[in-house]
Amino acid sequence: MASASADILKKVRFLEIKTKGLVNNLFGGEYHSAFKGRGMTFSEVRPYQFGDDIRLIDWNVTARADEPYVKIFEEEREQTLMICADISSSGLFGSQSQRKLDLATELAAVLAFSAIKNNDKVGLLLFAGDVEKFIPPRKGRLHVLRIIRELYTTQPKNPGTSVKRALDYVSRIIPRRSIITLISDMQDTGYETSLKVLNRRHDLICLCVDDHHETELPDAGLIPFLDSETNRYVMVDTSDRNLRHAFEKRRARERQQLRDRLSRMHIDYTMLNTNESYIERLSSLFQQRHRRF
Repeated sequence: MASASADILKKVRFLEIKTKGLVNNLFGGEYHSAFKGRGMTFSEVRPYQFGDDIRLIDWNVTARADEPYVKIFEEEREQTLMICADISSSGLFGSQSQRKLDLATELAAVLAFSAIKNNDKVGLLLFAGDVEKFIPPRKGRLHVLRIIRELYTTQPKNPGTSVKRALDYVSRIIPRRSIITLISDMQDTGYETSLKVLNRRHDLICLCVDDHHETELPDAGLIPFLDSETNRYVMVDTSDRNLRHAFEKRRARERQQLRDRLSRMHIDYTMLNTNESYIERLSSLFQQRHRRF
């Protein structure tokens, strides 16, 4: 037991070092630009400078000082980031050195450290066939370390995946408009209405995790495949070219349908793969949001 705890501590510490470096050098600033505060509040006045927007001139101060002064506003920054992470058994799949669940954990850590660097609160919801754990939003490094530890240690009690139940739970439990980040392989159906409702109430983004062997089969002969969420085995002859082609075509169609669905709902998203670096794609998503704002 002590050895297992030490191993988890080591993992948490390693991930903290790795992701905090990314946050300090890249994602901290991009997160700030991508997720705007709730509004602007008046801060102070200063003398007008060439190029200032004349609409910001404070005419009362200008009249008293006999020279133009402009108002300075500051962004009301503090926000809440709610990370909804899929920990269902399908996340245990990974064909390289990284499982989908490992990628999801690292993404959650990057977002959580970016949030506290910008003085935002961060919370966590873990789900599989049902909601497994809810950690209310708070600030601070120790709170983020707890979030990472829960991602490593929480074992789902309910088999399967229910994105709908997770989204409905967040809609009920988080009343104030927040940033909601859904991290999942999205291997589920029937969640579209819940997704639409949550996106209307909150600022929702989807990070869709995948593995390239879930989209293309290797030519490796007869292979037993285990469905980790139902514990059923199926024998598949991967040497059959027609079967491989049909599988790839079906998976490509499913991923495109997911993209179309999220685009139709105007939900920001990106597709991330276990065998590729997520840095460029996540950065691109943040920059895309910044340009839009």
